[in-house]
Amino acid sequence: MTKDKKFEFIFDCGSSRVRGGAINVNNIKKSFYNESKLFIDQSDINFKIKNIITLLEKNTDAYIDSINLMIDCQKMLTIGISISKKLDGSKLKKEDIQFLIQDAKQQVLKNYLNQNIIHIIIQNYKIDDVNYNFFPDKINCNLISIDVLFICIPKNIIEYYKKIFFKLDISINQIFCSSYAKSLNYKSNFFLNENILFIDVGFKKTSIIYYNKNEIIFFDVLPIGGNHITSDISKILNLNIEESENIKINFDQQKNILDEKKISKNLVQQIISARIEEILELSLKTIKLNLDFTLLDQYKVVLMGDGSRILDSEFKEKISFSKKIELIEETTEDICESAFKLIEGFNKQEVVIIPKKTKKKGFFEKLFHLFR
Repeated sequence: MTKDKKFEFIFDCGSSRVRGGAINVNNIKKSFYNESKLFIDQSDINFKIKNIITLLEKNTDAYIDSINLMIDCQKMLTIGISISKKLDGSKLKKEDIQFLIQDAKQQVLKNYLNQNIIHIIIQNYKIDDVNYNFFPDKINCNLISIDVLFICIPKNIIEYYKKIFFKLDISINQIFCSSYAKSLNYKSNFFLNENILFIDVGFKKTSIIYYNKNEIIFFDVLPIGGNHITSDISKILNLNIEESENIKINFDQQKNILDEKKISKNLVQQIISARIEEILELSLKTIKLNLDFTLLDQYKVVLMGDGSRILDSEFKEKISFSKKIELIEETTEDICESAFKLIEGFNKQEVVIIPKKTKKKGFFEKLFHLFR
């Protein structure tokens, strides 16, 4: 970041809403935020993004020529790799880790040609059969192995958003996985030694992120989200998608509409509750298939995302799922600041990827910076 830069601009482009933040790097309380209205399709997403840009430029009296992008999608992919290197008793150096990460990265790029790596997370260091959750430099080592988690997003999704901002003469600095960035931000609200399962219910997908004692252990994506609730309401009650979405997100204020259409409030409640329970059960099933998650009562379940907002009403008491659930009422400020903290802060598990523009070609070059 340049010394004279006053604002860091962050856009969260979801499947049903666009959010933008101009975060004051000197005083975060003097930041500005805007978001679009909820939408069903992305036919005019260019207009929505342009409108937020105009508002932020007006608020900040600054010209936006670059932004940081937060995105999630159904086809996000997480890839775990274990890789090792013999050192024959020499002292361990960060260059040894960089070599292993580059090797693992090349394996991912070779085997997943349609994916872009967004985050690289070191989950574990194993040195001569001893496990570490931090980089233990300057110790003698015969064999080093690391477990690396790659979070990837399809190239066509990234190119789609790059083209949108390119038409507005705006380049993209860094790209973040929204659900991952948010979970990192929100877990600071809990005790560091707690085991936390974040379930991020979006419009078209549900992300599952599990932390064990402050370390990320698991990340997965289910192709089911809030739009499935809308679709259920539409099919069962014979309503169009727009009416169904309005009933879902504004259920407590929809009594007149329900009475007018002679729709039972209890029936709508049953439709929504059934689908929410399915999403929660599928999320837990995914965890149980991949981890030893038999002692569920010892783990905190935290729901976030627009798709979970319905549980803020009486629905939480109606579902049969465990009541030991915490809900995070997200704001545009919370979401944008999640990415800002990744830009500014330090996450000891993650390899920091800093995009750099080459002077000749203008392409993005990703450089690895470990152990800031």
